[in-house]
Amino acid sequence: MASKKTLKIREKREKRTRAKLTGTEGRPRLSVFRSDKHIYVQAIDDAKANTLATASTLCKELVEKIKDKKKVDVAKEVGKLIAERLKAKGIEKVVFDRGRFLYHGRVKALADAARESGLKF
Repeated sequence: MASKKTLKIREKREKRTRAKLTGTEGRPRLSVFRSDKHIYVQAIDDAKANTLATASTLCKELVEKIKDKKKVDVAKEVGKLIAERLKAKGIEKVVFDRGRFLYHGRVKALADAARESGLKF
């Protein structure tokens, strides 16, 4: 368990990152959350406080695909899935919100896969 000081630092980093970003219906905020086992991503319209699309390692379409894969490869699959779901809704441009997580490893792999699938950041 993280100490109170570590939790405050994480919270400050997240607020600092989030303060600079806002999502609209035409260009939603792509918010990433990473846990030890899973990775989650949401496309959020901040103007209406509405989630437009989600994808995670828990999605039924991905469960069989990601079996016995490394975490970075799993993040790439999640990035491709969110890009497909947003393109189906006619959204091609997003604002990437890494939250409190550094832009490397799984977060970077997810973003790169979403870009390769046609999303523009």
